[in-house]
Amino acid sequence: MRTGTTLITGATGFAGSHLLDRFADHAPLVAWHRPEGQGPDPQRHIDWRPVDLLDARAVAAALADAAPSWIFHLAGAPQVDTSWRRSVPHLETNVMGTHHLLEAVRRLDQPCRVLVVSSALVYQMGDEPIDEHAPLVPSNPYGLSKLAQDQLALRSADEDQLDVMVARPFNHAGPRQAPAFAVASFARQIARIEAGLDPPEIHVGNLDARRDMTDVRDVVEAYDRLMDGGARGRAYNICSGRAWRIGDLLEELLQHARVPVSIVVDPTRMRPNDVPVLQGDATRIRTEVGWAPAIDVERMLSDTLEWWRHDVQATR
Repeated sequence: MRTGTTLITGATGFAGSHLLDRFADHAPLVAWHRPEGQGPDPQRHIDWRPVDLLDARAVAAALADAAPSWIFHLAGAPQVDTSWRRSVPHLETNVMGTHHLLEAVRRLDQPCRVLVVSSALVYQMGDEPIDEHAPLVPSNPYGLSKLAQDQLALRSADEDQLDVMVARPFNHAGPRQAPAFAVASFARQIARIEAGLDPPEIHVGNLDARRDMTDVRDVVEAYDRLMDGGARGRAYNICSGRAWRIGDLLEELLQHARVPVSIVVDPTRMRPNDVPVLQGDATRIRTEVGWAPAIDVERMLSDTLEWWRHDVQATR
């Protein structure tokens, strides 16, 4: 069992909120959130702290005050599509924010283990499952920002001897995900149609893309397992090893819809440079840490739709 304070950055985000669920009874726990971003959940009795990761002095002061033994660094700009329009803010948040955090860790007067959450989009895409030895050639500004973050973390382990690891999650979904992402967008639209708030048409982008998909609850379990069993200076893919066609995920969701729904392709939902296939190889994390996903895609889709049904009813 771990001792000492655990710090989670990006704690109000999608994966961050599920990681908080996992640590609900773990204390002491400190959760950082952006001062101008989404506010913390008042129902969670956690030591919330507003910290701007772009303010190096604020980060250093907040880290010294928290004095954590464990850091899950999940904070960052999360969306591929907005990175085309706002590449500089993505670079600032993902790269400079991580740099400031690692610099503050380097100056801490105590041991601290850090998991930096990067992305599978640091890799060069291809038709075969991607392992950690694949070329690091991102295909969009988001992936470029995550590659810089990724390499900052690994170099801090190599050059500064910090106890840092990197997680490279592939696509994941589940309850609470923002509707900017495909599965959440589909589920939200279905829930609104069922509630009579929208006409019975679901608007979609590219349905032929294939994505390795994992439930977010399995992903945060992987983060937790890596903190205990991952090796310093090592990167780990987090994925299912199966690439699902987005259109098939939509069809599965429509099987659960309570009313007939038609599909409308919306050109505005197409990305400028959509990767045809993104599939991972999870051999390293499976063999070295013993993690494998336990929640199947069908349950992930069903739980996501049910969450959106409750959210739509609560906010209508």
